Order: sequence, then structure tokens, then C-alpha cells
Amino acid sequence: MNKKAIKSGLMPYVFLFIFIVACLLLFNTFNSKVNELTYNEFIENLNNNNVKEVTITPKTRTDTYQIVGKMKDYKENETFIIYLPHSDEFISNIENAQETMDFELNIENDPEAASWISIALNIVPIILLIGAMAWLFTRQLGNGNKSMDFGRSRAKLVEDGSKTTFKDVAGLTEEKEEVQELIDFLKNPKKFQSMGARIPKGVLLVGPPGTGKTLLARAVAGEAKVPFYYISGSDFVELFVGVGASRVRDMFKQAKMNAPCLIFIDEIDAVGRQRGTGLGGGHDEREQTLNQLLTEMDGFGANEGIIIIAATNRPDVLDPALLRPGRFDRQVTVALPDKNAREEILKVHAKNKTFAKEISLANLAKRTPGFSGADLENLLNEAALLTVRRNKKAITMSEIDEATDRVLMGPAKVTKKYTDKEKRLVAYHEAGHVVMGLKLDGANDVQKVTIIPRGHAGGYTMMTPKEEAFNYTKKELLESICGLLGGRVAEEVIFNEITTGAHDDFKKATKIARSMVTEYGMSDLGPMMLEEPDGNTFLGRDYTKNRNISDKVANEIDEEMRSIINSCYEKTKKILTENKKLLDLIANTLFEEETITKEQIDYLVEHGKLPSEEQEESKETDDKKDQSKN
Repeated sequence: MNKKAIKSGLMPYVFLFIFIVACLLLFNTFNSKVNELTYNEFIENLNNNNVKEVTITPKTRTDTYQIVGKMKDYKENETFIIYLPHSDEFISNIENAQETMDFELNIENDPEAASWISIALNIVPIILLIGAMAWLFTRQLGNGNKSMDFGRSRAKLVEDGSKTTFKDVAGLTEEKEEVQELIDFLKNPKKFQSMGARIPKGVLLVGPPGTGKTLLARAVAGEAKVPFYYISGSDFVELFVGVGASRVRDMFKQAKMNAPCLIFIDEIDAVGRQRGTGLGGGHDEREQTLNQLLTEMDGFGANEGIIIIAATNRPDVLDPALLRPGRFDRQVTVALPDKNAREEILKVHAKNKTFAKEISLANLAKRTPGFSGADLENLLNEAALLTVRRNKKAITMSEIDEATDRVLMGPAKVTKKYTDKEKRLVAYHEAGHVVMGLKLDGANDVQKVTIIPRGHAGGYTMMTPKEEAFNYTKKELLESICGLLGGRVAEEVIFNEITTGAHDDFKKATKIARSMVTEYGMSDLGPMMLEEPDGNTFLGRDYTKNRNISDKVANEIDEEMRSIINSCYEKTKKILTENKKLLDLIANTLFEEETITKEQIDYLVEHGKLPSEEQEESKETDDKKDQSKN
């Protein structure tokens, strides 16, 4: 546990203990009873042997004696006191009485020393306790003020933000060009002002998670060498109304003091959602925060030298006022990296790792379409962890394959054992996908197939597009559906039986078929947008989907989808029936080997068997030579 946390947790108890001790001392001080006696009363009690304790203190300044003591019938806090003229005869009489009486006699010989000791023993502890209580009270009050200081900005000044540059951002070539103007403006604003140009006050980075939006913002600050403030959209929202707006004001106040600077707001959709569109509940605090942010960005006041970069993966829910010119008037889409960008990202994350000689990052980039920068970093990290776990000195292709499977499907369930019947079913199911990938040009390319259980899947086929493209033809989409249906059809062709293992394949195939009918106009219903899409693929689902269609058209959509799926099913069944020998060959090989790669599949199709170890080593040597030449 943190030592500061322990100290802060013990402080209230220490304060309580000191308070109780001080109260007890003060209680004993003010609760004591002092009886002033006359000389005759004292002599009478002395003769009656009622005196228990006597302390005589000479007072040289007043030439008197101060006699303090206790009677035997006194209570614990009760004493008596007498003042008598200075007399040696009195001291002699008291000493003589002590020999016959039973009481304790103390005579102070140094009155000045006794005075200072009395002060030290009685007054100084009280002063120290009062001082300690005042110090603790002031400290606790100061901490209380800090805890109640809701209106202060939560924006953090990142000390090492200026150390990140564009060299640390792999890929994102077009995105870097889009934000280059911000760097030039932060470095030399007069150049733009002399031309009458207005630099964008805010830049909105839009893209799926893990594509490097935060890293790009830090690189802008690093290239411009200006302070970098980081804050999340949720840091503005608080329980009390008005706190978020106060934090926005304080954030811009701090930024003005350090201008030129850059403010990065991550997940701005937490505070910038459209006003008045909540599903129940109040929005006063969030909407006031948004209003203050809009005012600060483009109100009557000018925030010269302050650039705001925000990131979100839900631009569709942002308030229109936030996106208008003068605020976030420039949007930069940070998309998933393509093959070349993935290779650059892999090179950045591979700098501090040791790879075997046969590893080619270019080939690895081809095998990872759809991976974000964060996914690629996680992939290499998982491979490094597996290498250490296996006591190897360099990362090999075996660790990379296993790491890829872990990232996509989860760890292998080595303790789960198939029966021979289940294993053969799964082998033919996955072999059906492989055959369809081999026989159809539009189907995805098979990179690896395994029947080892992972996650919720009994086995899986790793398929990637033959070529990365932005647009797909109708033929390619239909053949993709055929490839997805290959597993179920193989079960029916071989065993005349079907299993539950194809539910995820059906989900993907149905989604493609519905999009063909309702969005792409690839059916007999014509080129019509019958349903609005959910938005970009990385935006997630909305609560409702807008349908401006009648029940009759909805029924026709279902019929068209069924027609597409059924025609693809029949085509798949025909192809697998015609290539039953190839299906048996791949399935039997899978049953024995459990996992085969693309290279092994190609060799199997050509030679009817897997290559021997000597052939594989010879092929790896040839591949290394080809890579060195390239």
C-alpha cells in the first residue's frame, strides 16, 4: 500500500488521540480543588495527625513560605495552601512534628528552580498540545479545501509530450499531412496572420480504437515543441451542476497562461453528445459543460495560440454546434492501417525485440488485415511473452502464429479433448471452408486452419482477402457467402447431418446478404436504400435502426435475402460434391495434424501429401534467399 495513503488514513486517529489527551489534562487542571487554610486550622489538623503531605516552598521576593499539601480525608484532586511569614522556627517545629506524626515533608531549597520546573511541567505541555491541535486542524482544513475544489481543471500537463514526434508514428501518412498546418501555426503564427488566414481552432480525430489518435496528437505537440495538455471527456462531468463548466473555464485559463499550447480531449463524445437527446434522466450538467466549451472555443473571447485536438469513435452522436466552422471545423479520419502501414507499425514495435532470421515483417503485415496499431503491438508483445515462456532466445514463426490465434480467438483449450466423432466433424467443417477458398476467386484466402478449440469455437479457419479493396463486386460478395457456408455444407455432404458449429458463419453471411438487398441495391428490389446503415463499421450499434419501409417491402427483403442465401448454399453444395476427394484429403490431414498453414495446404493440393521435414527446411532456405535478394 502507498505510504502516503497509510499516513493520510492514520492522521484522523492521531488527531483524535491528541484531542482526548488534551481534554483530560485540561479537565484535571480545571477540576482540581484548592482549599485556603489559616495557620490555626493547619496546626489543628497537624496535631490531630490529619495531614498526609506537606510541601514548603520559600518565596524570597515576598519573604514568605508557600505551604501546599493534602489532608488524609481529601479527595484525589483536592489540596490545601497556606502563606506564612518567613520563620526558621516554623521549619524546626514542622520537622520535629514529622518525627512523631505520619506525613510526607518536602522542602524546596531553590525557589527559582522550583518556579521554572513548575512552569515547564504544567504550562509547556499544554502549549505544545494546543499547538499540535492547531497544526492538525489547519492541515485537515487545507485537505478539505482541496477535496472541495471541484471547479479546478483535471487537464494534465504531459511532461514527455514534447518528446514524441512523427518518427514515432508509423503509417498515417495522409493524417500527418492534414495536421502539418497546426505545427506550422504553433511555430510561426505571424506567417498565417499576415496573410489573413485563420487556422482551425479544433481538429477532430475520428477512427476505430487503437489506430493512434492519441499518439498523433502528442506527436503534433512534440513537433511544435509546445506544452501538451491531456484530459478525457468524462473528467468534465460531475455530480453537481456547473462544475463541468467551471473546469472548462479553468482549463482554458491555464492554457492561455502557457500559450501557445495544445489541448487534447480524448473521448469527447462523453461530454459533446447532442443536447436534448437523452434516453431519460437530466442532462443539465453535461449540457452546461458543452455550452461552456462551445463558448470558449468560438465565443466573444479569443483563445489565440490554443489548438484543441479531440478524439472519438462516435462522430455521429456529437452535437452539430461542436462540428461547425470555428470550432471543430476539420475532421481527420484515422482509419485502420493498410498493408504498407502495418509493416511500418510492426517495424516500430519490433525495435526492442529479437526475431529469428526467417521472420519477415512484410509477410506478417499481409497476414494481419483489419489489425489496428494497438492490435499489432499486442501481437508482437504476446509473441515475446510466449518466447520467454518457452525459454527461446528469439521470436520464431511458431510464437507469432500462436500469438495471432490468441489475439483473434483466445488461448487454446488444450485440456478439452474431442471424441473421434467430434474431431472428424470439426475437421470436415473447417475443410469445407478451405475448399471453397481454393475454388472461388472471390472467396477469402485461407492462411491457416486448425481444429484445436479456442474461445467459443471448436476450430477456426483464418481467412484474409486476396487483395485489400475499398469496394466489392456483387460476385465477390456472393462468393464470400459461399465461403462462409462451406462448413455447414461439408457436414451435410459427408455425414448427412448438421451441427451447431456454423452459427457464427450464418451471422456473417446473413449480414452480407441483408446489406446487398437494403444498402447496395444488389437484388431484384432495385437500386434503393431501404435501410439506413449503422454508420461506419467501427461506430457500433445504435439503439434503433431507421426503417422507412412498409410491411410488404420488409417481407420482400426477407424473400430476397433467403433467395441469395439459398442460391449460394446450392452453389457451395455443388462445388464440394464435385471436389469431394480434395475435401477428404484436407479433412483427413487436419484430423491427423490438427493445424495446417497456407503453404502446407498449397503443397497438399499439388502433391496429395504434406511435405517432409527436409523439404520444408529446403523451402525455408529458398524463401530466405528470395527475401535477401528483395
